[in-house]
Amino acid sequence: MIRRHDLPVRRPAPPDIRPGASVGAVIQHVALETSRADGEAAQTFWRLLGFAPVLPPETLRERAAWLERGSTQIHLLWHDAPTAPPEGHVAVVVEDYDGTIDRLRSAGHEPEPRTEHWGAPRAFVRAPGGHRVELMAAPPHRLRRS
Repeated sequence: MIRRHDLPVRRPAPPDIRPGASVGAVIQHVALETSRADGEAAQTFWRLLGFAPVLPPETLRERAAWLERGSTQIHLLWHDAPTAPPEGHVAVVVEDYDGTIDRLRSAGHEPEPRTEHWGAPRAFVRAPGGHRVELMAAPPHRLRRS
């Protein structure tokens, strides 16, 4: 089992734009309510998907853990009575779909394969704390309006 103190922690990369500059619409992070009791397991789960711990600002360190992959972050917000929506989910395109599925199964998670609506494998899995996560080998194709 990976322990929290064994994990390398990075500081978030400084923004490469000035505050107030336009970057267009992007989803920078998703915040998920998580109990402290599930915190270590949840962080280990997200590491299996390629996210690495980063230090939140000092004023938030007692309230949350942050993980980052590329420019996207997952914020685990410590909550005494967290809520995980039954159908709402975070979708993650993983670089090595089969390897990720194998790593999750080896770690005790049970991904459920789903219909390949756009011709690429995908599955759903529950993260520690109950959040639903969609794993995708490739994102959906963009559909053009006629």
